[in-house]
Amino acid sequence: MIEITESWIDSIAPNSSAVKNGHDLVKKGKFTELHLSNDQQVLFGSCAGSGKTPYSPSADFVVPEKPVMRCNCPSRQIPCKHVLGLLYAYAGGENFTAAEMPEDLAAKREKAEKREEKKAKEAAAGTAPKPKKVNKSALKKKIMAQLEGLDVLEKLTHSLIRRGLGTLDAKELKNIQDHVKQMGSYYLNGAQIQLRKLQMILASRGDKEDTYTAATEQLGVIHAFIKKGRAHLKAKLEDPELALDHESTIEEWLGHAWQLSELKDAGLSSSEAELIQLSFNSYDDPSRQEFVDCGYWMQMDSGEIHYTVQYRPYKAAKLMREEDSFFDAACVPALYRYPGDLNRRVRFESFSTRPVEEQDIARIRKYAASSYAEVVKMVKNQLKNPLGDQSPVMLIHADRIVSDEEGRLFIADAHGETLELKDLTEDSTVQLLKFLPDDSLRDTAVLVMFDHGLASGRLRVQPLSIVTGREIIRLLY
Repeated sequence: MIEITESWIDSIAPNSSAVKNGHDLVKKGKFTELHLSNDQQVLFGSCAGSGKTPYSPSADFVVPEKPVMRCNCPSRQIPCKHVLGLLYAYAGGENFTAAEMPEDLAAKREKAEKREEKKAKEAAAGTAPKPKKVNKSALKKKIMAQLEGLDVLEKLTHSLIRRGLGTLDAKELKNIQDHVKQMGSYYLNGAQIQLRKLQMILASRGDKEDTYTAATEQLGVIHAFIKKGRAHLKAKLEDPELALDHESTIEEWLGHAWQLSELKDAGLSSSEAELIQLSFNSYDDPSRQEFVDCGYWMQMDSGEIHYTVQYRPYKAAKLMREEDSFFDAACVPALYRYPGDLNRRVRFESFSTRPVEEQDIARIRKYAASSYAEVVKMVKNQLKNPLGDQSPVMLIHADRIVSDEEGRLFIADAHGETLELKDLTEDSTVQLLKFLPDDSLRDTAVLVMFDHGLASGRLRVQPLSIVTGREIIRLLY
């Protein structure tokens, strides 16, 4: 039987309420039977419900990275609270007696195995389903519409610049908002997001100088998007295959949603990867009109810092499971990487878990960059691309964390180079360092997020996690 941890169970729960309800079923003794199949691959049992007939939750781990979870309750959540309770009972050390697998579960497993065998035979015989063909005519029409949309966007931005940001009134802000809607008709989701961000900046009631500085920076991003987007789309039209760009992020900016099959065909996948999450944050992004769940992970064989992200649109947020912090090591059979630069977005469909051990912590610390000069050079190269991630994350070694006479905090490397710590997100982490013991602030590794202050012209750094010799201390989770 694979190792089942509470952290892994939390990660597959549809929401926090389901987690609580699953724990409550165990605490209240609602499980009248708890069994483990003789082959030690299936957990099953009986759980008292609101009616006379108990529910029958089960979890089949015949394929460990893709467990099949079933229950005869009416809930539409998968897994339901009864399955979660069953798993929590097992992880918590409840007594599971050995028993023969129920006939209905054995029959369902047999059908599933036959389906997998059929797929394997088809793949071996070369009769696997052919890749989905691209409707080139429709794609060309879409590209032409996108080019037209970029022209409309360019006319708007030129008009705003000619008039001057200081002269904008409510009518002009309404015009920007109308153009946000128009961008959707031109299949330019990225333009919608960036234009909405500009509208929000100009509509804010903060300091005028700060507002105009932020608006100028945002107009620069939109200009770069128009220029690079137009060049990319025109080059794509000249390509007989209308191929996707697998190197840069321009496809996502233009609204393309990458499929895992596309990433695999582009050679952007690898097998048997281990990831450990170093930081996690959920936040509201009004410019996207979505809630964002973002986790930063280290790939243990390379030391690369990747990120996973889930977007939950406002209208569908209640129907989607919110991601959460993950504290175990994730053993991923297939890891898919998106085109990108310093931090790649990654996805994986399934995973198994194991506890994070002392040697994992030591390995993470070895990957920490020791020279701030080299780190700053890498970050600046990333920030030169207006369409690149403007908040790159890196793991760096801190010889010590110190403060000056004004109370400002700095991290220093062994060469005496320092980086000032600033809060970049809405969640403050810098001040939390004052509550950590001194030995956690010396000879340690720090996961940091970089940002460039346009007004000051200096890099700003926010600590996300501290990796000591014993543990990962999350400042943002």
